[in-house]
Amino acid sequence: MSQQKISLPAKLINGGIAGMVGVTCVFPIDLAKTRLQNQRSDQQVYRNMMDCLIKTVRSEGYFGMYRGAAVNLTLVTPEKAIKLAANDFFRHKLSKDGSKLTVFKEMLAGCGAGMCQVIITTPMEMLKIQLQDAGRLAAQQRKLAVLPSMKFGAGNALLSCSYSGGPAPVLRVSATQITAELLRTRGIQGLYTGLGATLMRDIPFSVVYFPLFAHLNHLGQPSEMEKAPFYWSFISGCTAGCIAAVAVNPCDVIKTRLQSLKKSTSEESYNGVVDCISKIMQKEGPAAFLKGASCRALIIAPLFGIVQVMYILGVGEFLLGQSPYNLYTS
Repeated sequence: MSQQKISLPAKLINGGIAGMVGVTCVFPIDLAKTRLQNQRSDQQVYRNMMDCLIKTVRSEGYFGMYRGAAVNLTLVTPEKAIKLAANDFFRHKLSKDGSKLTVFKEMLAGCGAGMCQVIITTPMEMLKIQLQDAGRLAAQQRKLAVLPSMKFGAGNALLSCSYSGGPAPVLRVSATQITAELLRTRGIQGLYTGLGATLMRDIPFSVVYFPLFAHLNHLGQPSEMEKAPFYWSFISGCTAGCIAAVAVNPCDVIKTRLQSLKKSTSEESYNGVVDCISKIMQKEGPAAFLKGASCRALIIAPLFGIVQVMYILGVGEFLLGQSPYNLYTS
């Protein structure tokens, strides 16, 4: 393997562009996943992904499916850039002797990438989940007639800006307002609620995804020194992403529940990962940990297929006038 020095700025540009394109394409499915994971088995508002999307459009309009997308599009650039660039960086460092990476070293590189990305992932998903889940809470409260005043705003996605429990005014709020309230009441750690659960999801995901993608992508290479065709990289990214996403879905359910600050009056709260697992097992059974699994597979598969194609094409290197450098040709 040639020891050409990798360009982190180029990799950051690649990851950022890839993340924005991918998120734009799959965000409505991500919204459905969040709402399905958060609803309790005995308080169902949505039957499945399509039912969720149809009800969202009817009650909140077409752009209701993109509630929280601004947060994701703003932060997905550094998030995906860090994840992909960190994996390339660790692969480069672990292969300095010129030999092909072992599966263990590939997993180690993926682990490092997963640990790095949570710096951005945790606050990003924390804010995104509050905005995405607001419509579900409004629909559930209307259904249960918990807040009679909701009949005057049935078409809006509503979210209480109070995080301390008890009666609170129901308002439309932005990510900026949520951030300001969290910083005021909880400090910076408020934005990192669910950090442990995020690590528990993202590290195994990266450990599974990156080595699997590398090996699948390698199968499509015409020779050791040539890249796989872009369509093969897309298929490899979709396949590896789908498998990794379903494998860590239980951790994603736990993370989503822990990061949902506003709950309806009939929904329980959780005191950490262990308490969340225990209460879900007792009240909803093991099947609850698979909620949103199909949605997550539909999100991650095309997302990472798009991400890998954009990344491997080397847009960042082109913009910086450099030669593309792909660690997956080794």
